Amino acid sequence: MIRFFAAPIAAIALLTAMAGGAFAEEADSRDIMGGGPNFFRGGSSPIPRTTVMYNGNYAPGTIVVNTSERRLYLVLQNGQALRYGIGVGRDGFRWGGVHRITAKKEWPDWTPPSQMIARRPDLPRHMKGGIENPLGARAMYLGSTLYRIHGSNEPETIGQAVSSGCFRMTNDDVSDLYGRVGVGTTVVVLNN
Repeated sequence: MIRFFAAPIAAIALLTAMAGGAFAEEADSRDIMGGGPNFFRGGSSPIPRTTVMYNGNYAPGTIVVNTSERRLYLVLQNGQALRYGIGVGRDGFRWGGVHRITAKKEWPDWTPPSQMIARRPDLPRHMKGGIENPLGARAMYLGSTLYRIHGSNEPETIGQAVSSGCFRMTNDDVSDLYGRVGVGTTVVVLNN
């Protein structure tokens, strides 16, 4: 009698384990596509997003990029700001000024500007948006410049000076910022 039930019980255990594995794969997929530590393979930021006291003279809703700190601030009410870690332009590519966000795109395509292709002829001429795209999950375009605040699938570059003038954030952080600001938002870039 025990032998009769052993095979079905083993089969049920096997099916349960297989279903558990499928559930684990589904959970990992949700992490990649819906947030969490593996969000869009962007990893977590080495510089955690945090609310800080902020003494700048900027209206709430203004984005302030401090290239020397390698931090981006979204000014809030009551003398506070959300502080994000960013990657900035390497030597010779840092800049300053005041612009507005003129466009926002989810999973943007990337077409390297001619100046970048002249420096790096190995780059693709165009790349569709997606996980492998260097603009990451979101991009906010700054005025008529070639620059953007955008995501990255290289979280290790956050806090570094490695870009050609754009401001990189983890995909999780750029998605958070993207949801908080709109087209027309003022962006102040401080290049000390």
